[in-house]
Amino acid sequence: MPTHPLDRRVLLKTAPNFRDLGGIPVADGTVRAGALYRSATLAKLDGDDVAAVADLDVRTVYDLRTAAERDGALDNLPDSTRTVWLDVLADNAQNAAATGLLMTDPVAYAETISDGRGIAQMEEANRNFVSLPSALDAYRAFYLDLIDETRTGAALFHCTTGKDRTGWAATSFLLLLGADEADVRADYLETNTDLAPMTEPILDFAASKGVDGELLRPLLGVRDSYFDAALDEMRTQFGAVEDYAINGLKLTSEQITALRERFTSRSGFVSAT
Repeated sequence: MPTHPLDRRVLLKTAPNFRDLGGIPVADGTVRAGALYRSATLAKLDGDDVAAVADLDVRTVYDLRTAAERDGALDNLPDSTRTVWLDVLADNAQNAAATGLLMTDPVAYAETISDGRGIAQMEEANRNFVSLPSALDAYRAFYLDLIDETRTGAALFHCTTGKDRTGWAATSFLLLLGADEADVRADYLETNTDLAPMTEPILDFAASKGVDGELLRPLLGVRDSYFDAALDEMRTQFGAVEDYAINGLKLTSEQITALRERFTSRSGFVSAT
């Protein structure tokens, strides 16, 4: 059962699905609070929310979106924040582009995902996050930058809705730190609740065009089957998460140790062994 009851949400009006990974139990303690955040796009970050991000000491933002997604929608960040662009889907931007059709022609979009095709597409996309060459390059760069000793302050990673590419970043990060799979899954599925302020208006818009919202809902959120598809791809292609990191991302054992040291808090932790 999940063992992290803490409310890790950062409630911002202009940036939904924003939360701290801190406090989740890992192998030797908990994830360090205030060190790494996940969110949806920050392109509409405005007003007091910009100041709120600055107050969190977020100095590095990893943008996992495609070039097309970033076009005209760059993150609106404090001047002191550094952006690192990591295009996870550079080798296969079709999935991200197809979702954009939802807001322009929801009827046409619904036709592309009917009869279970949409769910199958999302499961395949989650496999791509694990083994696509551009994804391996992007997540390798993500981890190397996280452990860079010259990087200061907190970091944040996001894609467009903060659920898929962001979901794998969080999943792999937590597993590498030694989190229990049930806790990792719980954080993954929390997106369905935290993303509601963004998804409900989209479902309402689609309904106004005569599209059944229940057909779209699985594509606007996350499912156990998406999580399972990513883990199955990891285990099939690489093995355990450490094998994925070493053989897929080409990280060294020393770099994995550095990641754990930097993001694990042992304060008040008592080993069960």
